[in-house]
Amino acid sequence: MVFMQPQRLIVPLFQRPYVWNEENQWEPLWTDVIRVAQRLLDDPQGRHQPHFLGAVVLQQSQNPVGTMQERTIIDGQQRLTTLQLLLDALHAELHGVGAEQPAMRIEALVMNARPFWERPEDRFKVWPTNRDRAAFNAVMAVDPPLTYGELQHRDSRLVQAHEYFSQRAREWLQADHQQIQARAGAIERAVRELMHMVVIDLTADENAQEIFETLNARGAQLTAADLIKNFIFQRLNESSVDVEATYERYWKEFETGFWETEISAGRVRHPRSSMFLNHWLIARTGEEILAREVFYRFKRYADFESGMTMLELLGQLHNTAEVYRRFVTAAGQLTGPVDRLGLFAYRTGVLESEVIKPLVLFLLDPNDTAVPPTQVTKALDVMESWMVRRMLVRASTKSYTQVIAELIAHVRKSGRQAAGDLIEDYLRQQAGANWYWPDDDEVRGALRALAAYRRLSRSRLRMTLEAIEDHERGWRGDQIGLGGERVARAKYAIEHIMPRRWQTHWPLTEGQTAAEREALIDTIGNLTLLTGRLNSKVSNGPWIGPEGKRTALHGHDVLLLNRRLLEHDEVWNDDRVRARTDQLIRLILDIWPVPEGHKSQATGTAQTPSRKVELTDLIGAGLLEEGATLHAKRRRVADRTATVLPDGALDVDGVRHETPSGAARAVSGKGEHGWSFWLVDPRSRRSLHDIRQEYIDQREVDADADEPPDEDDED
Repeated sequence: MVFMQPQRLIVPLFQRPYVWNEENQWEPLWTDVIRVAQRLLDDPQGRHQPHFLGAVVLQQSQNPVGTMQERTIIDGQQRLTTLQLLLDALHAELHGVGAEQPAMRIEALVMNARPFWERPEDRFKVWPTNRDRAAFNAVMAVDPPLTYGELQHRDSRLVQAHEYFSQRAREWLQADHQQIQARAGAIERAVRELMHMVVIDLTADENAQEIFETLNARGAQLTAADLIKNFIFQRLNESSVDVEATYERYWKEFETGFWETEISAGRVRHPRSSMFLNHWLIARTGEEILAREVFYRFKRYADFESGMTMLELLGQLHNTAEVYRRFVTAAGQLTGPVDRLGLFAYRTGVLESEVIKPLVLFLLDPNDTAVPPTQVTKALDVMESWMVRRMLVRASTKSYTQVIAELIAHVRKSGRQAAGDLIEDYLRQQAGANWYWPDDDEVRGALRALAAYRRLSRSRLRMTLEAIEDHERGWRGDQIGLGGERVARAKYAIEHIMPRRWQTHWPLTEGQTAAEREALIDTIGNLTLLTGRLNSKVSNGPWIGPEGKRTALHGHDVLLLNRRLLEHDEVWNDDRVRARTDQLIRLILDIWPVPEGHKSQATGTAQTPSRKVELTDLIGAGLLEEGATLHAKRRRVADRTATVLPDGALDVDGVRHETPSGAARAVSGKGEHGWSFWLVDPRSRRSLHDIRQEYIDQREVDADADEPPDEDDED
């Protein structure tokens, strides 16, 4: 650990401020710590491999003899700062549970010994750049316990990170009151002994910039698929197998466009071939396997667990890859007939749940005993209900990889022939916030109040309305719809019936407040699907009359969803919205049922965190580069630009603006929705809002703030 000895690691003034956040960095780091700590807890006397946190580059400073050493952080300041926040938060929580010895050992990693102090800041191992120092000092210098809401810089990312790690540490330490001291010792050992970094320590006269540029050069890294390929064919070379013929037959396809396409898995993009190998291993082992562990886990499985020759193993990989490819292809089939597996592939794809694929590979493994078709269908029905219901109540998805791995292990142990029944029984018994299956009452209560248009991504909301349309057409379980065709998928636009700009033509009733009306506008009962967007004039018009919404809907009445709307000839008001919300909820509960009599056993809630997404989040995620030039969307000011600053502010003509909307207002001279105003790429018309929505969808962040207007005005 780089923090063992007394020293000050100083962030230069020219480096960007602290931008790491929960979704991209804090949570993955904490997950790594807990995985190592859990292994120590399970096997205290065993030999455990260290976990590498990456590399940092430091440069020695010229210090007077006898003073504390100082180094400048050339690369790695975000990582080192975050580790200090984590360690300090953990120290406080260890102290809070009476684990004094582990706490004292951690204290030595966050505070330099008093004899080395000449200035107050000498206590800190890391000293951030100027802009972050006040907030860092505010949270790191306070003796525990901390009351975060009372801190002067409580809105700073640094304070938020400290609070995040404090909460997670408290939860983990107190998860089992009988083992608090054992858990304290395990997590202290994990962070002090088994969290390793590669430290490149430059002398004062070495060229730091050259080293930095070399380390950050864009080289082509080997993927898990590359490493596994080399391993397989090295082994085959040692046998009498015709390696070239084997490559042509079993591996060549993995190097085609389909398999080399990069896909998102949460926060990171990987080639599809590498993701398949990850999913295949989970399906085979019933273990949660991280992407970075795939190669080493494959080696262990091939050498010690599979019981097959390398050629046999490669043949099974090839056979299962065909199942994987059919599943992925089916998800992209948006029109025409689709079977149950294809519909499941599409819907779980909309939910962006790559984690479901190991279960599909397990159920349809061509190299294992076939699961009866009725049990496969039941398994798909149960998993879809579990996932959709959790999406609608906005429950956390953070443990899905673990859930799927344990489901596979459970079914493998109990018998594949009853896979659907076993999965249903397993999920209905779960009580953990990250595992439970929401019951009818919870879904009903959540959807009645949920501002679905703002809280759910467009694709997920559209998928829900599509399922309702299919249900209305008669597609129920094995029953084929009366029209013989499902609604086209991912095609229709989502429209408000009572418009978001309701003030002109939709007066409030006596005693009703604007806040009450606004609370209904985005609920599911006020939403429908249309073949094309209504123009802004009609969209914001009244319900009845030649220019009204009802008349316009007559031109888009191919869907049963809209025919039901037209039954209301004279009025569409708040009561109608509430009634339709209840009607659609009943259909949703019928489409995605739970076992009869099922009641949620959740011991707590683990909803998607609600917070505002900022430009610093996009920068930290690598979706937006500091220094990027943004272009005004409006034609009359299309020549105006803004520059993204390192801390997420925007520079327009040398003037700093803290928000995209503030910068947009300075350019256009009127109130603007800044996220949709600024284009990252004027050719493709890709806006900040598009990047923000990509971030939100991938990381399950609540997107309540900064929604764009319905119409795309480009005057």
